[in-house]
Amino acid sequence: MTDLRGKTALVTGSVQGIGLAIAEALAAAGARIAVHGLADAAQAETVCAGLREKGAPEAQFFAGDLRKPDQIAAMMQEVAHWGGADILVNNAGIQHTGWLSDMPGATWEAILAINLSAAFYTMQAAMPAMAERGYGRVINIASVHGLVASKQKAPYVAAKHGLIGLSKVAALEYASKGNRAKGAVTVNCICPGWTNTAIIEPQIEARMQALGADRETAMADLMKEKQPSLRGSDPSEIGALAVWLCSPVAHNLTGASIPVDGGWTAQ
Repeated sequence: MTDLRGKTALVTGSVQGIGLAIAEALAAAGARIAVHGLADAAQAETVCAGLREKGAPEAQFFAGDLRKPDQIAAMMQEVAHWGGADILVNNAGIQHTGWLSDMPGATWEAILAINLSAAFYTMQAAMPAMAERGYGRVINIASVHGLVASKQKAPYVAAKHGLIGLSKVAALEYASKGNRAKGAVTVNCICPGWTNTAIIEPQIEARMQALGADRETAMADLMKEKQPSLRGSDPSEIGALAVWLCSPVAHNLTGASIPVDGGWTAQ
């Protein structure tokens, strides 16, 4: 198992869903967790307490509106003073569907800011120190829509394709930093397909009602057009992959985009 004791991980969007599952997996491996997301004080403390119970020696919440570069800079400075991010997981993201012709410009700007530009700013702030230490991990949660497109998702698909491109450039620029013994500095993307989080529950419930079917049948029907496995991933499985990517044995895996999509992008 990967031992991340002595390492600090910043996971954006980590108060729920995939981000929380990744934070929990990193905590279980012994990492200190810098939590980020949309949460009030009570929710933030509940999440931090849960991560400490999972094994994190410390967990602290860091606020920051990822649409605003100055707030990102302030957050990254606070994390640096807390010990710095050995592991950076850019997970925060938003989604809005609609036809290209009808997509509001403000929606385009917000999705690009949070899903793409924020990762640029966090990576720019964190990676030089990773290079100095000889160990660093950047894991960008990019989605299958970083690899393929779907209708009515122009800003989301554009942002996720851009995130993969950004990750490849950073991987090349930092590929020679560190060594096998230290673990080196790597940048990779995880590209989940359908994942069992709260965000898809309304779609599952609607399909259950329309079909008069149980949850498993409704889930398979929902996925049949895209995900050949007909089953979603559990967020903990994404977390397990993130932990493995942080292992020193993954020192030569960099610039990759790893789909966890039940065969979606194999078609």
